Amino acid sequence: MRKSYGDAIADDLRFVVKSVVGEENFIDMTPNKSNNFCCGGGGGFLQSGFKEERLLYGKIKDDQIRATKADYCIAGCHNCHAQIHELSEHYGGNYPVVHLWTLICLSLGILGPNEREYLGDDLKEVNVFHPETAM
Repeated sequence: MRKSYGDAIADDLRFVVKSVVGEENFIDMTPNKSNNFCCGGGGGFLQSGFKEERLLYGKIKDDQIRATKADYCIAGCHNCHAQIHELSEHYGGNYPVVHLWTLICLSLGILGPNEREYLGDDLKEVNVFHPETAM
């Protein structure tokens, strides 16, 4: 998608992310948009069985993410999420990786308590209804 649809789709996605997290909390990678680096998990590589090669290739993306010093990395697809999450653990960055849909649902107040596995402690309880304390 990064190369196929170009910067117009990247700008649309940035609009969504900034609307959800606030423009002041958005940190872009360098390079970005259609010049961004692939994480190395797509195109079947995540399931290919070449784990060491996949992680070695993904080091470029891990370095890029860590250079932002952002608190979270947002992934738009399942393959990217799985690959980047594994990169974070493998290379010791240990930054939370969240699906874009998770943040959209969180911002709308419709993210269920059982859908918060990848959120950091700072967001795990945001908009969670606790019936026992509502009285």
